[in-house]
Amino acid sequence: MANSEKQVAVIGAGVMGEALISALITYGISPSAITISEKRAERAAELITRYIVSNAELPENVAKSDLILLVVKPQDMATVLAEVKTAIRKGVLVISFVAGKQISNIADQIGTSANPVIRVMPNTPALVGAGMSAISCCGLVTSEQREFTMGFLGAVGKVIEVDEDLQDAVTATSGSGPAYFFRFVEAMVDGAVALGLSHADATTLTIQTIVGAAKLLDHSGDTPTTLREKVTSPNGTTFAALNSFNDSDISGVVAKAMKAARDRSQELA
Repeated sequence: MANSEKQVAVIGAGVMGEALISALITYGISPSAITISEKRAERAAELITRYIVSNAELPENVAKSDLILLVVKPQDMATVLAEVKTAIRKGVLVISFVAGKQISNIADQIGTSANPVIRVMPNTPALVGAGMSAISCCGLVTSEQREFTMGFLGAVGKVIEVDEDLQDAVTATSGSGPAYFFRFVEAMVDGAVALGLSHADATTLTIQTIVGAAKLLDHSGDTPTTLREKVTSPNGTTFAALNSFNDSDISGVVAKAMKAARDRSQELA
């Protein structure tokens, strides 16, 4: 089936749902082939205007779709799947973007062994074409379905495939990772303000520094360790700051936070 002919249901149209709509269109899916199921009328209207997609009630949407993207909150998954299972057609691919929910759990709730399921942990930088996604496939997934999923996710970032038992670790790394970064930026801005800079100047300095460092890391080919060493003179200013980080056990703090995210992801299963 050609990309333009696939009828795609996007169930849930929050920030990530929108990023996935953008990815599908970038990959070559016609907006007219994409139908969202979004209960918030104002949000649905916003996306219909922005992307020229359609909105439909969940059972109606699922019944006509060749591909179903589940982009709902973990606590809403059971309710959504209960509605979906009576309408879903045999063989239709289900791609889940729901944190913590296992492929076996989704298949059990749909109540069929005839629907392939792919589990994905994406992240929000997909909104600006810089996403990071990790996929896991069940045994029913065909090579075409896998390639399609890798393809449209790759249109807005990078994609890797991992064993499903590593998805909680992925969640703690790239799924929740953007928020760690934003929190660090907040702390740097606060630190600069405490040193006397205005909030506006502190924000400009911090964001450009972080963006520039990320670009350097992405394009230089050097490891983070090499780049850090290149800008750290013995007993210099950077050396003093990094020593303070190390005295506070920055590696331990980050590892503890990531473990907390991984553990919570496992609890959501």
